[in-house]
Amino acid sequence: EDGFAVCRRIRAETDAPILFLTARTDEPSVLTGLGLGADDYLTKPFRVAELRARVAAHLRRQNRTPSHKITRGGVTLDLSAKEAGVDGMPLHLTKSEYAICELLALHAGQTFSKEQIYEAVFGYDGTADDTAITQHIKNIRAKLRVAGAGEVLQTIWGVGYQWQNEN
Repeated sequence: EDGFAVCRRIRAETDAPILFLTARTDEPSVLTGLGLGADDYLTKPFRVAELRARVAAHLRRQNRTPSHKITRGGVTLDLSAKEAGVDGMPLHLTKSEYAICELLALHAGQTFSKEQIYEAVFGYDGTADDTAITQHIKNIRAKLRVAGAGEVLQTIWGVGYQWQNEN
């Protein structure tokens, strides 16, 4: 079983921090690991002091009061209710559209390929293909536009999509 499969299995069981320690330094591996739910990705060789600091940071975050709502680019996502809204008005997203928004908003500024989004939302056993993601993104953008939200979903040509980082 590779690290990606282990991450997938652990993430299905718990929301505990997951930190990859790996020799795989290529960008697709990093994006896949983070897309599957890892909180951090540290490549070998690494300094032990850095590892300790990262683990300590994740444990500090773990002890914070959990927030069940996030707001990115004027769009509020209720992670418990799986609902979205803009300026207090509900945004009527399908289950798949919401899942795509949640994935991208939780990782704002990080680019995901259509394949990575598809795997995160539908899993490996999905019956459609990654062109479904293109259609979902188009539908999400239309709904965001009607609700008056800005252009929060960015297309990174030749790579994929990302939720605009607010920093």
